[in-house]
Amino acid sequence: MITECCEILSPHEQRIQDKIEGREDRFRAKHARAFAILDTFDSQRPRIDVERARYFTESMKKTEGQALILRWAKALKHVAENITVYIDDHQLLAGRCGCQGRYGILYPELDGDFLGLAIEQLPKRAASFRIEPQDADVVINEIAPYWKGKTFHEDLNTALAPDIHKLTYDDPDGLNSRYIVNETASFRSCLQWVHDYEKVLQRGFGGIRAEAQERLDALDPLSPVANCEKKPFLEAIVTVCDAIILWAKRHAVLAREMAAKEKNAQRRKELTAMAEVCEWVPEHPARTFHEAAQAQWFTQMFSRLEQKTGTIISNGRMDQYLYPFYRKDIDEGRITEEGVVEFIECMWVGMAQFIDLYISPTGGAFNEGYAHWEAVTVGGQTRDGRDASNELTYMFLKSKREFPLHYPDLAARIHARAPERYVWEVAETIKEGSGFPKLINDEEVIPLYLSKGATFEEVYDYAVSGCSEARMPNRDTYTSGCAYINFAAALEMALRNGRMQKYGDRALGLETGDPRQFKCWDDLWSAYLAQQTNFLRTAFIQQHIIINLRPRHFAAPLASALHDLCMADCKDLHEPKIKGGIDLGYFEYIGFGTVIDSLAAIKKLVFEDHKLTMDQIIDAMNQNFEGCEDIRMMLRGAPCYGNNDPYADGIAREIDRTALEFAHTYSLELGVHLDLRYVPFTSHVPFGKVVSATPNGRKAWTPLADGSSASHGADVNGPTAILLSNFASKNYNYRERASRLLNIKFTPKCLEGDEGTRKLVAFIRTMCDLKLWHVQFNVVNKKTLLAAQREPEKYRNLIVRIAGYSAYFVDLSPDLQNDLIARTGHESV
Repeated sequence: MITECCEILSPHEQRIQDKIEGREDRFRAKHARAFAILDTFDSQRPRIDVERARYFTESMKKTEGQALILRWAKALKHVAENITVYIDDHQLLAGRCGCQGRYGILYPELDGDFLGLAIEQLPKRAASFRIEPQDADVVINEIAPYWKGKTFHEDLNTALAPDIHKLTYDDPDGLNSRYIVNETASFRSCLQWVHDYEKVLQRGFGGIRAEAQERLDALDPLSPVANCEKKPFLEAIVTVCDAIILWAKRHAVLAREMAAKEKNAQRRKELTAMAEVCEWVPEHPARTFHEAAQAQWFTQMFSRLEQKTGTIISNGRMDQYLYPFYRKDIDEGRITEEGVVEFIECMWVGMAQFIDLYISPTGGAFNEGYAHWEAVTVGGQTRDGRDASNELTYMFLKSKREFPLHYPDLAARIHARAPERYVWEVAETIKEGSGFPKLINDEEVIPLYLSKGATFEEVYDYAVSGCSEARMPNRDTYTSGCAYINFAAALEMALRNGRMQKYGDRALGLETGDPRQFKCWDDLWSAYLAQQTNFLRTAFIQQHIIINLRPRHFAAPLASALHDLCMADCKDLHEPKIKGGIDLGYFEYIGFGTVIDSLAAIKKLVFEDHKLTMDQIIDAMNQNFEGCEDIRMMLRGAPCYGNNDPYADGIAREIDRTALEFAHTYSLELGVHLDLRYVPFTSHVPFGKVVSATPNGRKAWTPLADGSSASHGADVNGPTAILLSNFASKNYNYRERASRLLNIKFTPKCLEGDEGTRKLVAFIRTMCDLKLWHVQFNVVNKKTLLAAQREPEKYRNLIVRIAGYSAYFVDLSPDLQNDLIARTGHESV
């Protein structure tokens, strides 16, 4: 047990220990409703619900030949009319996308070409789902056949030229990735996104519908543009508004039916109130906190029915747009703070039942542990640049400390003038040990977005939208998934003359020469840059094709209805260019620390100190360092990124600069800010499985360095040195940079007591001063993680931070568990 091996436990670890020893959670009575709902599905294996896919497909069969956005809206209305509606026991909010318990839904418009095969393979995957036999039969015989030959994935696969295809896919049909230059657009129909929820709360879908109908009635009947473009768009907006209103009213009917049968007077009162609220919102503007919460919930749930959004639709700045309703209800005595917490925690447990299902094997490998990023953003600044923290901000943080659930993903904006109380409570929440909140830095995000064309008011109102991304509602317009690039593979190709051990003697990259013949550092550096540039070329060609193909396959009438620029231009959100929009995309650098440390080791030990030869290093790598431990230790002892070492950090900055220069030169050709990002999710694990041993001493097929974090075990100078290396490796004179994911692991003892909180507050302020985009924390003992591996049934509720999200540790694959265990656990700040 934990107490046998650890002196100081985090509060989260202590709760796990209490449960193991049979003690009741000390906050259970205070959060009785949320715990009661959680108990109905916690640890349940998710089930696939096929209704959305079935009704969506039924409608699409009938509307062929019509404008895609109108077809999509009609399909959503057909779903709204026919999908089963549910109201869970104890719930105060109505609405879900599928069956009761934990569930996932299907998007055959994405996965139709291999949906049947994927259903067969699902039980073998780490994050497995179950499907009822009759539902599997519907998928295989009714849904999948219609979509065969119609999917974006098939279109993209045939559009890639051979030189691009060979670095993208590992088979002719494009079903399996090579994990080299990996397109991500085919396993999601949209990047992470944030709606303008405030619009729903203030105007209602009835108001949005009325605007669309008025503009539809005023169209010039003789205009070809009005008839071919604007008319179907506006008809789609009217239709989708009708759909969500109809869906809400079906819940009102169900709530009244349940109330009529309910014997418990209190529950009957709750169901009656729910019915009244669902009859009013989201059609009309919200008037109370209850109505605002329900309208927001209906909107995010219906968004999930609309499309598969990468990392799920985020919740935006909930402490801002809900605050007026909170303040009014509190002032008028309509609600208590405890009542507010009940509503938001009903939303949290509702979110926790929806599992984002990745049918694609590649998508599943990228997003382990039922990954999710429905971020709730707190703090930051108001639209006029003042500190934005308020009572709701602190209630969200407190809820995270008291109610042990890894939903929602909580993101805290940090800025230079953030109040001490706010940063203190953020630190206290981090110390809880479940990985919340992740931190996003206004001092980096705001200047960058201003440089890309945003106004102060727009960027002050940004919300965290996924793992570490930010979105500006009503100004961001780019939705195409972008490439994840395995730059450790570029390094291997530079050391194997364009080849990789995993893929045999075929030259996948450029033939840059035999590294054993390289005479100087510049020869190796030039070979690496040639491979890196070829990868970037491949990624940008992929993206050009993707941008032009996607509007033929995807539409988003609901998301478009909630976007001012889409409505003004009568353009679907997935169109390549929307007037007035800022197109912010990104490509991923995977394996940053691995590449830095490998190049630093060769430069130092071979070309400067002459302690090793290239022959010795390559031979040792070919043997996976078996029998070469002395060479491996020399390589691991070379300068490493993450230690505030100018030698390694200088190489890191040059790598970063060359990638930024490519983006600076060619992004505008795409009409997009296609920027450099270091956010792997969990892809550094599968990407590592195709890369053989590397010159930093990393063994073959093991995980690569994570995000902008140091390589495993390489950060030996403490956590502040990691921040300083991040700072030193950035090129602040380029605007083509985007988010960097940074993981830090502390032991609970390091952050013990008020002194520990003060140290963490200072650490957060330092991150802010250095203008680093993101940092997130695990506060956990290594021995706890090892105990959870040995006895997973006892540690079912152990939550850890992974890659921009938190997950149950036991839901992760052994590879990812070991990756987390191997991260340096810092014992001082």
